[in-house]
Amino acid sequence: MTLNGKTALVTGGGTGIGAAIARSLAQAGCRVAITGRRPEKLRETANGFDGEPAILAHASDMADRGSVAELFARVGSEFGQIDILVNSAGINVQQRSMADLSAEDWDRLLQVNATGAYNAMREVLPQMRERKDGLIVNISSVAGRRASVLGGVAYSASKFAMTALGMTVAEEERLNGIRVTTVFPGEVETPILDDRPVPVDAEHRARILQPEDIATSVLMVAQLHPRAHIPELVIIPTTQSYV
Repeated sequence: MTLNGKTALVTGGGTGIGAAIARSLAQAGCRVAITGRRPEKLRETANGFDGEPAILAHASDMADRGSVAELFARVGSEFGQIDILVNSAGINVQQRSMADLSAEDWDRLLQVNATGAYNAMREVLPQMRERKDGLIVNISSVAGRRASVLGGVAYSASKFAMTALGMTVAEEERLNGIRVTTVFPGEVETPILDDRPVPVDAEHRARILQPEDIATSVLMVAQLHPRAHIPELVIIPTTQSYV
C-alpha cells in the first residue's frame, strides 16, 4: 500500500529508533510529525530530511497529558487526521536493580515508557474509530516479553505494561479497523545505551541492531493492506540468543 498522503506522528522522534522511523516514513511519502523532550534534537532530525513534505517538529513531554493534548492539537491543525501513530519514546536509568533503583526513577520510567504510550493512544483513538481505520505501532523491547536483569526492574515492568496495553487495545479495536503492532527489538545502537551500568564498546555497538533495522520493519508493517495485521514483531541481532 502506498503511504503517499498519509500522516504519521512519531514520539521519541528526535534520536535513535524514532528518528530512523520518521525518516523512513517520510521517504515513503508520509507527512511526518516528530515529538520529544529536546527541541534541538527534533530540529536536527527534521532539518536532516531534505525531501517533501518537510518533517514537522514539536517538543512535548509524553508523560504530561496537557503537553500531549497540545501536541495533538498542533499536529491536527497542520495535518488534519493522523493515520499512523508510532510510540517510540523511551528511557532507562543506570541504577536498575531493585536494591539500587530509586522510587523517583521507577515513577519516571513508568510515566514515560508506559503512560506516555497510553496518553498518545488515548488522543488518537477517537479519530481512528470515527474513520474505522488506523495503525498504531508501539516500540517495546524484548524486555517486554521476558523480564531482563540487563534492562532492569523498572524498564522491564514498563515495557511489559506497554505490551499489555497494545495487545488489549488491538483486541478491543480490531472490529473498528484499527491495528496495533507491538515491536520487540533486542539490543539496538541508540543513545539509551549510554545509560548502561557498564559502558558498551564500539565493537559491540557495531554488531547489534541499528535504528534503520527497526525502521525498515515498521515501514513494512505500515505498507501492509489494512486487511493484514501483525500483532507482534520480534527483531534481534543475529548474534543474540532468543532461547
